[in-house]
Amino acid sequence: MALHTVTLSILCLILPILFNQNVDAAAVISIDLGSEWMKVGIVSPGVPMEIVLNKESKRKTPAVVAFRDDVRTFGEDAVTVGVRFPKNSYKYLLDLLGKPYDHPLVQEFRAKFPYYEIVASERGTPEFVHDENTRYSPEELIAQLLAKAKDFAEISHGQQITECVITIPGYFNQAERRAMKEAAALAGLNVLQLINDYTAIAINYGIFRRKEINDTAWQALFFDMGAMSTKAALVEYKTVKIKDKGYVDTVPQLQVLGVGYDRTLGGLEMTLRLREHLIKAWESSGGGDVRASPRAMEKLLREAERLKIVLSANNEHYAQIESLLDDKDFKHLVTRSEFEALCSDLWPRVSGVIQRAVSGWSVGRLVVAGGASRVPAVQNALREVGLEPSRSINADEAATMGAVYRAASLATGYKVASLNVRDAVVLPIQVVFNRHVDGNDKLDEIKRTLFGPMNSYPQKKVITFNKHTEDFSFNVNYAELDHIPSNELKNIGSLNLSHVVLTGVSEALTKNSGDNVEHKGIKAHFNLDDSGILNLVNVEFVAEKTVTEEEDKDSTLSKIGSTISKLFGSDSELPEKVEDKPEEKAPETENKESAKVNETSTDKQNATETDSKPKPKIVVMKEPIKSEEQILNQLPMTPEQFKNSKTKITILDNVDKKRIERETALNNLEAFVVDVQLKIGMDEYAECGTEEEIEEIRKMCSETSDWLYDDGYDAETEMYEGKLNKLKEKANPIFYKHWEHRERPDAIAAIRNLLNSSKDFLKMSKNFTKESNSERDVFTEVEITVLEKKIEETETWLQKSIEEQKAMKKNEDVKLSVDSIREKMASLDREVKYLLNKMKIWKPKKPIKKEENKTETVVEPEEKEVNENSEVNNDEKDKESDAEVPQIGDADGDDTVEHSEL
Repeated sequence: MALHTVTLSILCLILPILFNQNVDAAAVISIDLGSEWMKVGIVSPGVPMEIVLNKESKRKTPAVVAFRDDVRTFGEDAVTVGVRFPKNSYKYLLDLLGKPYDHPLVQEFRAKFPYYEIVASERGTPEFVHDENTRYSPEELIAQLLAKAKDFAEISHGQQITECVITIPGYFNQAERRAMKEAAALAGLNVLQLINDYTAIAINYGIFRRKEINDTAWQALFFDMGAMSTKAALVEYKTVKIKDKGYVDTVPQLQVLGVGYDRTLGGLEMTLRLREHLIKAWESSGGGDVRASPRAMEKLLREAERLKIVLSANNEHYAQIESLLDDKDFKHLVTRSEFEALCSDLWPRVSGVIQRAVSGWSVGRLVVAGGASRVPAVQNALREVGLEPSRSINADEAATMGAVYRAASLATGYKVASLNVRDAVVLPIQVVFNRHVDGNDKLDEIKRTLFGPMNSYPQKKVITFNKHTEDFSFNVNYAELDHIPSNELKNIGSLNLSHVVLTGVSEALTKNSGDNVEHKGIKAHFNLDDSGILNLVNVEFVAEKTVTEEEDKDSTLSKIGSTISKLFGSDSELPEKVEDKPEEKAPETENKESAKVNETSTDKQNATETDSKPKPKIVVMKEPIKSEEQILNQLPMTPEQFKNSKTKITILDNVDKKRIERETALNNLEAFVVDVQLKIGMDEYAECGTEEEIEEIRKMCSETSDWLYDDGYDAETEMYEGKLNKLKEKANPIFYKHWEHRERPDAIAAIRNLLNSSKDFLKMSKNFTKESNSERDVFTEVEITVLEKKIEETETWLQKSIEEQKAMKKNEDVKLSVDSIREKMASLDREVKYLLNKMKIWKPKKPIKKEENKTETVVEPEEKEVNENSEVNNDEKDKESDAEVPQIGDADGDDTVEHSEL
């Protein structure tokens, strides 16, 4: 019922949301890639936002990829492979992205799943050893999952997909976010945005409550417990005024105020503890060493997951596994109280996540999402905090639908209802550099916060170095992390992000020195984009020169002369192409629109002059500074490494494509053979062919069937297609004759009905001719004759063709085909519709009134006027003609112009 309500709401909302779609707009998707499940949303022209179904027609797919016998499988098929061959099935991959091999979370993964062989790659990242010749990185495996999500959408909607929005955990650091974008690029997807999962949920919640958002701010707390982690985000909704293209508009806005998370608190941890309980129960019964069998451990993990779900609605349930180990079955009763006792230390951590997110704010609503949040003990832990959980959204699909809304707003060709989104920084970023202080020879380390905790983004910031006169360098690191729990600090990884070296500083200062020139320092421009990824945009030296009006004129004339000489000079004299730079803003505007960080707080301008004196003009001079940035944490792929990974995935895709083509050809051949054998055994089909033809087809089917089950099972695609075509050449003529004999009676009945209705229409039409009724001369005698002749010809042809067909055997070539009947019907129908349309537009003629006493007086001047002023009379006739047909428009052509514009 809840799902039905949400679907109806989306359909109602789609009218204003996608009000102005471009018919040429391409479909875009959202991918909610979790640790356990993957959901895909899509929006395309003329189609509302919806969830994409997989090949099993399910709304979510296990985020698992498996390899076995050169066959790659995904989803449920991969899970099935994983039960028998756990090492060949890869899952829970999200926490391995963007991490070095020695990262604590990577080592925890190895402990949870000991049957995987994981080694360090050339970049120092973890890699799965699949066999002696093949290794897979987490980026490559996740890229294959993303490509499969893309494939689901393309098959479902028949359109090529290139753009997407992907949900990620809000605690992802810079390396993890870059790794996800690399995986998407490997999958052939252009990422419009990496959106935090709690932000996507908040968007989905807000778009259905637009009427509740006004200038009075209100907050909602979103709690999301998934398989691997738990997140909570406090979000504020209110309307704000935004200036866009010169206009100020009031739009609803959501802004993230606080975030709390626990990377190791999730449904998987509960499942693992329940599995450990089952292992001890098995060992206590003398079942043997189950830990030594990866297959048995995987069976126990699946059963523990099922048991956890059942215990959310029942007080007790039996765990049952057939042939767990050495053909021994396992059965054990587990109660909910036992399960909650196993996880007793987890429940208090729920309140810790909530408290870090709220951080002193008042909360009016608690909205719950995520599959693991359905556990009763989690619900009780939320109530102990003083909040009543509300499931007013679809817990599984809220993030997917919020992300696809965001995708539509970012993609070209869609106009969605405005919703301003302001996310918040979880891991603050600072700039660290060295400089001499107070004439000291000793270098002091200076730290300046670039993006503080809970700063909104996307946002651009500039840091000014105004005391450096020589080449120097600075580091970009994570800032103070006092708001992060101590147990989470180790999961962040390296705190150093990048090292930036600036060269050419002294040359820039020397080049831009002189009278009336004031140096404003070296400015480094940073951008924290929609995906939460920090980018160093550019570095430049900025100076200001004060010039008089005479100097300004001389400078202007000099520039014009220089430009003209270069235009008519040689190619070597042309100026180098320089990228557009953002305009330098006044100090007040910079403080309002872009927060700038300065080395000192004394860099201000307070120039005042009297109105009577002319103000000198200030010219801003900029000089690019060369910068080299070195990544200090997890290195991204080199172009060569990216190419190799792309080639590896492309080979797998081609193998899958060929395998699917071969399987399809094999299935088509098998199905056709069975269909032909079944049909030619029926009399109604057998009588449509000669005995020799039927016997030949039987023989071909028998030979093909024997070949398929012997040598043909491993044949190539072309062999299957060739045998199918040969069999169709023999069988299709018989199937065609059977179809003709089966459909002919209905076709004959249809044409006879048309003939009867045409005769009735003809009979009626004869009363609307000039000869039969002068006041209703709708049709001419020629038109009546043509229709009458057409009816007679059709009747004669039909009767003759029926007699000829009856005289023939069913296995002979068809004389009276269904297509020929349709052609005759179409020809007759055209004649009838012509007359029928003529009747619809016919109007009776207006009677001409005559005044008997003035007949002679009126006629004589008219004849004279016609003879002497024929041109004038013709114009008047034209005017009368125009008046009778007003649809044509005025003579000046105004109507024609309007039609052209429309």
